[in-house]
Amino acid sequence: MGRIIAIANQKGGVGKTTTAINLSACLAEKGQKVLAVDMDPQGNMTSGLGMEKGTVDKTIYDLIIGNVTVEDVVVENLLDNLDIIPTSIDLSAVEIELIDVEDKEYVLKKSINKIKNNYDFIIIDCPPSLSMLTINAMTTADSVLVPIQCEYYALEGLSQLIHTVELVENRLNSELEIEGVVFTMYDARTNLSLQVVENVKDNLEQNIYKTIIPRNIRLAEAPSYGMPINLYDSKSSGAESYRRLAEEVISKK
Repeated sequence: MGRIIAIANQKGGVGKTTTAINLSACLAEKGQKVLAVDMDPQGNMTSGLGMEKGTVDKTIYDLIIGNVTVEDVVVENLLDNLDIIPTSIDLSAVEIELIDVEDKEYVLKKSINKIKNNYDFIIIDCPPSLSMLTINAMTTADSVLVPIQCEYYALEGLSQLIHTVELVENRLNSELEIEGVVFTMYDARTNLSLQVVENVKDNLEQNIYKTIIPRNIRLAEAPSYGMPINLYDSKSSGAESYRRLAEEVISKK
């Protein structure tokens, strides 16, 4: 049975989509069968894994409003062992379409449940907001992985996200848990990065992954070429870091 992980942080620019793309790709590289689900209307996971956003016929928007089945929207073998459900900007309007829908918090879950046994891992990239799209991702997921940028305001908003996860767990998905926190954009040259890591460890009663993702130019370049880091620059520190993170995630299974 597939393990479903939602990658979420309502703060933008923390490496959320970078983590979703590269964790998916590195899990697939390690022989895991992976489905990447792009729940962010910006579509950066879709394009970062090599799909042209404008050329996709059927997207997760069509699935959520009930126009197609889940089998219709899965793009198979985008990379070895990696399938994707792409998104489009249309998804940004879906909250309005769901207003009168019964059990609107579970629309995604009902579809994903039909295919989750086909995968070892399903990785959902959430939008950078605590919206109905994020709620749908959390009702579908077994756990939430939270990327935190190594910067001064790292803890700001984190308590709100943890509170949201707890609300979803209490009211909508009793199985949901925090998968863990992963530090991103770590700069070994600054004391600040180190202080942030220590501060979070002291103040957060959550699992914290040992792997820390460095600030890395190759990692920043890769999405513009539509490639995950393990394909764009396999020997870069970014690729090695996401491989280690994938190993940690697999070991928790």
